[in-house]
Parts: sequence; C-alpha cells; structure tokens
Amino acid sequence: MKKIGILFGMEDTFPHAFVERVNEKKESGIFAEAVLIDKVIQNQSDDYSVIIDRISQDVPFYRAYLKNAALTGTAVINNPFWWSADDKFFNNGLADKLGVPLPNTVILPSAEHPTDTTGKSFRNLALPMDWQSIFDYVKFPAYMKPYAGGGWKNVYRLENKEEFFKTHPETGQLVMMLQEEIVFQEYFRVYCLGGKAVRIMQYEPRNPHHLRYVVDGPPASKKLLATVKDYTIKLCKGLGYDFNTVEFAVKDGIPYAIDFGNPAPDADINSVGQANFDWVVEESAKMAIAYAKAQKPGQINLSWGTFMRDAVQMAQRF
Repeated sequence: MKKIGILFGMEDTFPHAFVERVNEKKESGIFAEAVLIDKVIQNQSDDYSVIIDRISQDVPFYRAYLKNAALTGTAVINNPFWWSADDKFFNNGLADKLGVPLPNTVILPSAEHPTDTTGKSFRNLALPMDWQSIFDYVKFPAYMKPYAGGGWKNVYRLENKEEFFKTHPETGQLVMMLQEEIVFQEYFRVYCLGGKAVRIMQYEPRNPHHLRYVVDGPPASKKLLATVKDYTIKLCKGLGYDFNTVEFAVKDGIPYAIDFGNPAPDADINSVGQANFDWVVEESAKMAIAYAKAQKPGQINLSWGTFMRDAVQMAQRF
C-alpha cells in the first residue's frame, strides 16, 4: 500500500478536498490522508510515498522532517532542498537566462546590520552605494519587496528616490529587491502542476484578496495565452517546482513575469473560486497518484529543475 500525505496548516478547504478526491479515484494500492507525525528519527522512513507540502515555509520543524522523509524515499512536492535554497532574486536571474521578459530588478543590502554582525562585517560593501545608477536602471515608480518571502508582506510602492530613502530604513534586517513597476493592461496568475498541467486565471492584484480572481474579464488573445503558458512551463521546469503559481503583468502585449516562486500557492475555494478550486484539486490528485506509482522505496524520488540538472552534469565532466 502506498500512502499519499498532505502537510498543511491554517488551510481547510483544499487539503481535505485533495484527500477526498484521491481516495474517490480508488486507485489500487493507493490512498491519501493528512500527514500525522509522532516522531522524527534520523534516516528512518515514516512510510509516505508522496507528501504534498503546504506549510513548511512557515514551520522549520516541518522542513527538517520533509528533508529526512526525502532522504528515505518519499517524493516530496515541492522539493524541500531546493525550496530552502531558492529566492526571488535568483528566480529573476534564471528567468532572464530562460528568455522570459522581466521588470528591471536589483537586490539591496539590509538597512540594518543582521544580528551578531557589525559594520566591520561589511568591509566589502562600497558605501555609499551607487544609488543613482541603481535608480537609473530600475526607474520610478518602483516596488520594493523582500528577496525571499511572499503573501504581499512588506511590499512598498515608491514614487521617487526620496520615498525610497525614507522607506528603506523601515525594512530593518530584511534584504529587499527594488523592481521596476510594470503598468499593466492585463494580469494573469497561472497554476502549473507537474510541469505540464497549466491553468491561466485572470487576476487583479489591486483588488481585496477575495476579489482578485476575475471571473468576467474580457477574453485574452489566443497568442498571448499561448505565450503565457510557454513561459510558465519554462519557469517551472527550470526551477523544478511541481506545484507552483506564476504571475504575469502584460504591458503592450508582452507578459512580464512578476512573481513565480510560489510553491505553496493559494488554493482556497473562498479566494480562487469554485472553477479554479475544482481544477487544482483534480490535477493535484492526478499528479500525486502518478508520483506515487512512480515512487521507488528507499531511493531519492525528488524532482529537480533543469538548472540543477545541468549544473550536476557540468560538474560530472570534471
């Protein structure tokens, strides 16, 4: 018997619907349940063939548990090792290599010294930084947001450099990105599961959270939707995320990737709506079952992106 588990926190609608849908399919030798942890012993399996991770970004104990599970053969979605190493600034660099349009973006040192460091720890940092070159590259208005994070936390829209110098000290020890604003005519949020199942959703990020998924927007062109799908698959395969959302702001017909490292994306029926909810439940159930069938006990069953696979292949040549 192969068990599929889902690890979650405050969510209610998606995890339970996922478990129910997997079990409704009555695949021989496969069943799903909410993960239950009563102990974590090094290099010992807890018998899950697949785990869908929805919460370890907020609970370090769960991240450690998932890495141990992956070591003992569990296919963890998404890869906990890559998720631990990933950040939004690296994502931008990789997207640029993949040929996906992006807003101009820079990374900034934290306004405050990290705990247990002093100014002496930053002797390799040129101070003052070349702010004018940074501002000329990014241009204003611009968005400042954490280089690692999500949920629209600590995001600022800045009109000019005066606002920047006033606001940046408020970010404390956070490492921030400064990013060009894309004044968009259309906006999409896109689910991508298993690197191939794609659902493009019209989205309005300026609306209240429960009203962001647009159900009656004007139809987008088929050419634009095909491009959005192509870029989505490129990004998710490059990063190696099996369960992700990608966001695009469309300006003058060009979809710019805005946010594409969301490996525990919103899937609550009350925000995404019934049709999107039904789709993600169905496709995640199908993906988890396929991964359970392919899972080989005692072996590493993680998915890695093309970036990591190419890096390993290069290393093996030396």
